[in-house]
Amino acid sequence: MLYNVVIGMSRAQKQAVFVLVDAIVIPLCLFAALVLAVDATANLETLRAVLPLAAILSIAGTVFGWRIGLTRCRLNDYELRGVIRTATYSATLGLLGASIDQLTLGLLPASVFVIFSLLLLVVSASWRVLLRQATVQIYRSRRDVSRVLIYGAGQTGQQLVAALRTDDAVQPVAFIDDNPTLQSLMIANLRVYSPSAIKSLVDKKDIDRVVLAMPSLSAPKIARIAHRLRHIGCEVHAVPSFAALVGEAELRQKVTPVSLHDLLGRNRLEKELPGVSHAYTGRRILVTGAGGSIGSELCRQLLDCKPDCLVLVDHSEHALYSIDKELRELGDGLTVVPVLGSVLDEPLMCETMARHRVEVVLHAAAYKHLPMVEQSQNVISGLRNNVLGTKVMADAARTSGVERFILVSTDKAVRSTNVMGASKRLAELSVQDLAARSPGTRFSMVRFGNVLGSSGSVIPLFQEQILNGGPVTLTDPNVTRYFMTISEAARLVLLAGSFARGGDVFVLDMGDPVPIKKLARQMIEGAGYEVRDRDNPEGDIEIRITGLRPGEKLHEELLISADMLTTPHPKILRAQESFLSEFEVATALKDLRQAIDARDEAAARSVIARWVEPAAAVAPVEAKKVAEEAL
Repeated sequence: MLYNVVIGMSRAQKQAVFVLVDAIVIPLCLFAALVLAVDATANLETLRAVLPLAAILSIAGTVFGWRIGLTRCRLNDYELRGVIRTATYSATLGLLGASIDQLTLGLLPASVFVIFSLLLLVVSASWRVLLRQATVQIYRSRRDVSRVLIYGAGQTGQQLVAALRTDDAVQPVAFIDDNPTLQSLMIANLRVYSPSAIKSLVDKKDIDRVVLAMPSLSAPKIARIAHRLRHIGCEVHAVPSFAALVGEAELRQKVTPVSLHDLLGRNRLEKELPGVSHAYTGRRILVTGAGGSIGSELCRQLLDCKPDCLVLVDHSEHALYSIDKELRELGDGLTVVPVLGSVLDEPLMCETMARHRVEVVLHAAAYKHLPMVEQSQNVISGLRNNVLGTKVMADAARTSGVERFILVSTDKAVRSTNVMGASKRLAELSVQDLAARSPGTRFSMVRFGNVLGSSGSVIPLFQEQILNGGPVTLTDPNVTRYFMTISEAARLVLLAGSFARGGDVFVLDMGDPVPIKKLARQMIEGAGYEVRDRDNPEGDIEIRITGLRPGEKLHEELLISADMLTTPHPKILRAQESFLSEFEVATALKDLRQAIDARDEAAARSVIARWVEPAAAVAPVEAKKVAEEAL
């Protein structure tokens, strides 16, 4: 009931209540001062004599209180400045009362008005503070209140508590601080606890949120504290100092963004790669893995080519829904057909290509996370999806009379030491075999290195680790990789389709390999932090060496042989590589199917060892030299 009354009152009604209470308090304080100063048994005549004076002071007090904003002040804002304003108000009324008495009756001693001023100050301030606390409790009794622990009892923490106390939806409960000298003290009327007490405080006091108020700490240290607190079952937030908010622009200027040129080891090629509209305009195109990083970018770039129909294939419902929704919003009438299914479903793929009269297939679907596929329980799944899935798609394309089939491959397919790379090389070999005996369909492959920002790239991992305060994990100090942007990769795939003659393997001139340690250092420094190492033990984020993972190479390659042919674009080359005969491919795929059906990992690895080119005995000298110079 009280909650409804308070909520239902207008601002004008609340101010009227303040005026009324002040009008009542003033004469009461005057009579009390008279009794205390003159005599506890002051006669009734004296009291009657001061009634006009009390009335005058009451009227003057309400007017003056309004003028100085005392009766218009919100209860939430009534703190030290409100008390000072009340003292001014009380002293002014005391002087006014003494002046009127001396000019008229002259009955009262000066001590009455001194006591009156003091009583008025105490009573006026007290009823406002008490009413404020009562109102806060009324509000909190009928709404969800967020109970907060403040981590850091310094100046920022105290300022934060003062600010939160003006909001009836938030209740500061206690301070947490690492400083032992502050623990068990009372600061801003809140007790200070040690960090070890956080878990028990959360349980006992129903804490909803921990707020980190330690702006003097570096961002990585705050991130590490926040990371440790995530298991306690409540939200963790960090706030800057109030002074730092003003200097935020200056702080941002000190942060040097990571240069994309340095990440790539060369200039970006988007502007150098020609348009490909002529090869895809008015065509009916199918993209597998359409919800992935490469597949979705292919779809976006195909929009500019204005195809007649775009068929999207993906086994992830959410990914397919997202790219389908995006293309329908941007496609301006383009026919978009989402197909939820696996590339291993041969009847579905054949039916889809036939029903929608597909002319071009861009096969980007693959399991590409090397450590994930390398785990023993995932080897069979990786081989089935990457090898047999590619075979299903290529056979369906040939059967359906598709004009072009482009396989998206990877540099890890070159002399691979891991299952994922070997699966992509077997997929290449099966496509090369079909290209040699399928005059109606032009099969081609495009091979490139790591894609910046893709789901399998090291960049998002480093960004997450930096956000959490480190450490940034590196498998080996000398490891190098080739990098390209997602837009470059997608454009290269589309160009490969327009250049294809049959059985081609296209590669991009990707410049020099990038040392990953240099990349990690650039990303840390680009985020505004310092690398913590032996030379700088006070730095923010450590680069930790974890060792090469199973199947991981120190340096990746793009070519199996050195024979290269040119294409219409100088940055795109056509590799001249040997491939297996039809009989050898059939034997390899037969043996692989048997191993997959039996879930025999050893037999599957035996097939890989027999038919996939072995890894080089030593790392490429040039890549190693680049890494050593950079580090």
